[in-house]
Amino acid sequence: MNPTVKAFFDTATWTVSYVVYDQPGSHCALVDSVLAYDAKSGRTSTRSADALLAFVARQSLSVQWILE
Repeated sequence: MNPTVKAFFDTATWTVSYVVYDQPGSHCALVDSVLAYDAKSGRTSTRSADALLAFVARQSLSVQWILE
């Protein structure tokens, strides 16, 4: 079975994070998750990580691995 790879581009950091899974309801891996960073204020937020977690919840996935 070929895994599905869902990419999430974070415009604040110009990075891409991924959720890799087989099918809805299966285990998944989060790859290169990032914190959103605002250079002007020096603040971080979980906005980009929240997008990954919302996708995981919508697909009923179970996070088994977090890879950096």
